[in-house]
Amino acid sequence: MKKTFLSLMAVALVIVSIISCGSKSDPKGVALNYLNALKKMDYETAKKFGTPETGKMLDMISSFSSMVPDSVKEQGKNVKIEIKEAKEDGDKCTIKFSSSDKPDAEETLSLVKKDGKWLVNMTKDDMDSGASESVSEEGSTPPAEEAVAEPAEGEKDSLKVDAQ
Repeated sequence: MKKTFLSLMAVALVIVSIISCGSKSDPKGVALNYLNALKKMDYETAKKFGTPETGKMLDMISSFSSMVPDSVKEQGKNVKIEIKEAKEDGDKCTIKFSSSDKPDAEETLSLVKKDGKWLVNMTKDDMDSGASESVSEEGSTPPAEEAVAEPAEGEKDSLKVDAQ
């Protein structure tokens, strides 16, 4: 009886090891684990699935998390993530996903393969482009080149007048 129990425990341990290691070599699994940690605002767990640069970005985001109302944090926990597509290209992978709070908005996540493991590669540029896309989608803030209007014919440019 004791021998059977030990055999079953050994098999269970092997299965758990395979499952936990499998997610590190599968870009979809890594992306899903990362995104699920993010929605819970669990930045330390999310860092485990990212590059060192991603960790720095998460540290920055984490410093602002205290400003997020508790009601928003609770809503985030209920969001469901759906991986739509994973395009691997050598040691890079682009994941397309959507979330239940914005089902029509398809977002992307970049991953890189380092030492045989897929890691989320979030850079400052990714954050900047995401911020400008979300503002443009809202329609509340036009791009800078649209926000600056030339003076109408017959009007004087106040900056040029003051400078003279």
